[in-house]
Amino acid sequence: MTELSDREAELVSAHEQERPARHLGGALRLGVWIVGGLLSVYSLVVVFRPVEALEHRMTFLAVALPLVFLCYRSGLSSWVGRLRREPAMVAAADEAGPPAGAGTERPTVADWLLAAAALAVLVYPLADIDAFRDRGSGAALTGLDIVAGLALTVLLLEAVRRTVGWALTIICVIFLIYAYYGAYLPIDWTIGHRGFDLAQIVSQLYTGTEGFFGVPMQVAASYIVLFTIYGAVLDFSGASRFFIDLSFAAFRNSRSAPGRTVTTAGFLLGTVSGSGVATTVSLGSVAWPVLRRAGYPKEPAGGILAAGGIGAILSPPTLGAAAFIIAEYLRVSYLEVLLYATIPTILYYLGIFLAIEVDSRRFGTHAVPVDAPKAGKLLLRFGYHFSSLILIIVLMALDRSAFQSVVIATAVAFALSFLDPRHRMTPKRVGQALAKGTLEVLPVTAVCAAAGIIVGVITQTGLGLNLSAIIVDFAAGNLILTTVMSGLAVMLLGLAVPVTASFIIAAVIIGPALTTLGVSQAEAYMFVFYYAVLSEVSPPTALSAVAAAAITGGNTYKTMMMTWRYTLPAFLVPFAFVLTPNGQALLGQGPIGTVLLMAAVSAVAVAALAMATGGLTGVPERLLAAVAAVLLLFLEPVPIAAGLAVLAVAAGVHLVRRRRRDPS
Repeated sequence: MTELSDREAELVSAHEQERPARHLGGALRLGVWIVGGLLSVYSLVVVFRPVEALEHRMTFLAVALPLVFLCYRSGLSSWVGRLRREPAMVAAADEAGPPAGAGTERPTVADWLLAAAALAVLVYPLADIDAFRDRGSGAALTGLDIVAGLALTVLLLEAVRRTVGWALTIICVIFLIYAYYGAYLPIDWTIGHRGFDLAQIVSQLYTGTEGFFGVPMQVAASYIVLFTIYGAVLDFSGASRFFIDLSFAAFRNSRSAPGRTVTTAGFLLGTVSGSGVATTVSLGSVAWPVLRRAGYPKEPAGGILAAGGIGAILSPPTLGAAAFIIAEYLRVSYLEVLLYATIPTILYYLGIFLAIEVDSRRFGTHAVPVDAPKAGKLLLRFGYHFSSLILIIVLMALDRSAFQSVVIATAVAFALSFLDPRHRMTPKRVGQALAKGTLEVLPVTAVCAAAGIIVGVITQTGLGLNLSAIIVDFAAGNLILTTVMSGLAVMLLGLAVPVTASFIIAAVIIGPALTTLGVSQAEAYMFVFYYAVLSEVSPPTALSAVAAAAITGGNTYKTMMMTWRYTLPAFLVPFAFVLTPNGQALLGQGPIGTVLLMAAVSAVAVAALAMATGGLTGVPERLLAAVAAVLLLFLEPVPIAAGLAVLAVAAGVHLVRRRRRDPS
């Protein structure tokens, strides 16, 4: 992202699920940046000189985990003050960190000890990785192995607590308790199991690729860090500023231009940031004054900002961290996951643009003169920023791995930066970009490693299949009810834990429930992915909407509801590709003719939703439009015909009522 001001950084810290990092200074800050930069270099080199999976993931975590303890405060000191201060003040101080201008911070002695312990328990098995792996697979762990594994478990729980809060930490502890005490559950309980001792649990989590060092950790140590480095290079080379300027230049002279500009900028900035809240705040700092001058009330403006910000996680070619995990779980190329996301992304932005068009008429907004060069001039001068993005897709289409594609694209973005003297990648900028690539991935790394506890326990105990059977039985084997319950469960989970963690948990528990009823794995995982992401715009938390309301000064709840309205198609379209036989076409699967036809029908359904949520003035025609949208999303010939007929009736009723109101 573009460099955030102090005020913007405070907003991100306050409303992002990831907690704010320390403000390090002096030699310590330099040292942390050097270590972070070296880890980025290691990650880049490993792409072309591969290291065995377990060794690579351990090495990455051995550097990243100590950095977490040095870069993220414990927050415990503020809780000690509970005896002297009000609880609300304590919680606020813990979340916000030090006040602006308070200077730099230094890690405590305890932080250094935790960092040293994290390094020790991860370097210890690396000293003889083959022997360590053999002891794990042969159930011959030594006492030191068990102690180190237990220590790493505690350290990861603390790292997660520091970076994303208590919710995921508590969930992980519950899973550990379940693994150890499962044998004490009543014998007739579906989720009961034979129980596992400490050695068996440590062996599952610590010595192989089923626990801490499983697929989530692989994704953090490869996909995520590489794309974060790429985003940092794009940012330092001036791409973020170009994307915002181009968005303002592209829509100049219409009353809906300000809203469309914000949405387009959010889409483009998604290539640099995978955070909905950070994108919302960066957009808001530039776009809110324009939206205000255009005549947008505070709440609709906040809704547009939040909807545009969340698009950063939904939009190809980078998507969010969970999309990389989908590729690993399905054992398909990342390019195929991008293909899955293409039509839903188009429908998402179509819904926003239509809602903006409706609101521009309802609120009487107008075009706002913006001091920006013409779009053609910007493209001629800085359009090269798109080349590395296009190159990623081209290279993956030519069967290059996603890892190699993004590294090559990063090198191209670096080389092209010298076309702009203001943003050329000097040695200092290169170092900053490399360090930023690692430091920004630290919270995700902690989450992915700790999520290995959940995945490992589920695999070891068979809990995933048991819970999925309970879900299916509770829904009486009905796919519609199972899907509705699944969507609600993922959204509720997403209110408490970050998107990546909620996806991982839901994928291994809810995914099997959907596939048991005949849904393909791709459809199930994409359904879970969208609902995990949409938790960021779902009341009562709706983090992106809360951040937007803080910028505009609007009512928080009303901003949430406006955001929900703008993003409504994203809530309904996933049901189409799970519940309907032709739904796979929305993921780009099937004959090209069917894909295009179903995409067109879905676009009409999105238009009907826009009419139902504001495009029509009367209640009867709104209800008819809503019914038409639902019928169209069944994507079958008879419902499509019925939906089109109902939509035509809605339009007819609207015209008749309008003529009666205005006979002239």
